[in-house]
Amino acid sequence: MRDAQIDDIARAVGINRAIIYRHFSGKEELFALAVESYLEELRGRLEAAAAKHPKDPVARLRAVVAAFVDYGYEYPAFIDCAQTLMRRPGPELIEQVSEGALLRLGRAITSCLRTLTQTLDEGVASGDFHKGDTVLMANYMYATGLGAMQLARIGMVVKESSPGMPTISRISGDQVRDFLVSTAVSLATKG
Repeated sequence: MRDAQIDDIARAVGINRAIIYRHFSGKEELFALAVESYLEELRGRLEAAAAKHPKDPVARLRAVVAAFVDYGYEYPAFIDCAQTLMRRPGPELIEQVSEGALLRLGRAITSCLRTLTQTLDEGVASGDFHKGDTVLMANYMYATGLGAMQLARIGMVVKESSPGMPTISRISGDQVRDFLVSTAVSLATKG
């Protein structure tokens, strides 16, 4: 998706590229609106996962992170679009995406992060999680989760088999999901 050109996109949907530019400021805006659409669906999944554990913040956090990872595996284009947008410096992205599209994207992101932040806040209130900046923690979990899901997509990690000798090992989506879930709980409970 990152390499797609506006001409390719227009040709794929059977329209003239001028029509795309009439409605969108460019490729980044198309990515932003695609991510917004994915995030709306993801929000529902995160809320459903959280609702399964209303009284247990640790179980709820596990369920929410697992739902996020599972969604990313189901929709790899979501990972691609989200990572493409995250690679852009904020001021550059603001120049390339209309104010309306940025507002829609921001609302969609915060609606997903709200479920995670509320879970963290409730865990702090119950004493299950340590006090800290839960908004920053939720954003960190989102960003690192996207990166870790890329590892699962390629199915490999690099390690050193002996000094100076790299080797590649296989990694499964289940391993990455388990790692992200346990890391999120560890991050939230570490004092």
